[in-house]
Amino acid sequence: MLNFIGGGLGILLGLWTARRRGGNRLDLLHYATIFGIVGFILGAFAMLVIPAPG
Repeated sequence: MLNFIGGGLGILLGLWTARRRGGNRLDLLHYATIFGIVGFILGAFAMLVIPAPG
């Protein structure tokens, strides 16, 4: 589940970064895609490192 949260946060961060840099729609898409993939991978890694509650 953390990988989807990381992916979603990565997409939002990518959109915010591209918007702040004054990018067009293609820049928004590119930043959101790259940041989303990185966030997904970091979330998957966090699932391996952080122990499950309980």
